[in-house]
Amino acid sequence: MHEIQKITIQDQKYPKLLRQIYDPPKCLYIQGNIDILNNPSIAIVGCREPTQYGKSAAKYFAYNLAKNDFNIVSGLAKGIDSFSHIGALQAKGKTIAVVGCGLDIIYPKENEKLAKQILETGGVIISEYPLGTKPDKKNFPARNRIISGISSGIIVVEAKEKSGSLITADFAMEQGKDVFSVPGNINSLNSIGTNNLIKDGAIPATNYNDVLKFLQL
Repeated sequence: MHEIQKITIQDQKYPKLLRQIYDPPKCLYIQGNIDILNNPSIAIVGCREPTQYGKSAAKYFAYNLAKNDFNIVSGLAKGIDSFSHIGALQAKGKTIAVVGCGLDIIYPKENEKLAKQILETGGVIISEYPLGTKPDKKNFPARNRIISGISSGIIVVEAKEKSGSLITADFAMEQGKDVFSVPGNINSLNSIGTNNLIKDGAIPATNYNDVLKFLQL
């Protein structure tokens, strides 16, 4: 059983990068390995209904960046988030799931097994919401500022024209983080958001070294 801890913004273990953003959470609820929260981290996000290309790309970036000692941060949602966590686990790396509900609720329910694997392999699940908080729609945009806030940069793998992943990318830009976008098929609806990000100045990511050369500390 992994105990749930509560830390405040004054706590030494509170993520340093998160403390620097506009409107950081005053406290965090944490389940799992709290000691990794200040290790180098990169976020990977994308749509909930990815193509096979998107699934493969998410796992590829997560696996290789985890092998290079980055925590992989995502939102434990269906789709790209799940495959990002899975890629990190396959690399025997550490992954951080930021959720939009209380830690006593796994959402979506189908990710209960994945959440358990994250905790069992030294990862961590975090939330700004107290126990019992249901996964209300309005919680998720706010959750996204934490995903980007604890990370040095963010990779968007697949995103439709109006996607929650683009909200995360907007937060990352506001926070001064590097934003990477995986180019996609021009005929795919899932690539409109990512290709637009590149046109708007995001860094194209076609292999993990494109990311590493910006983020090596």
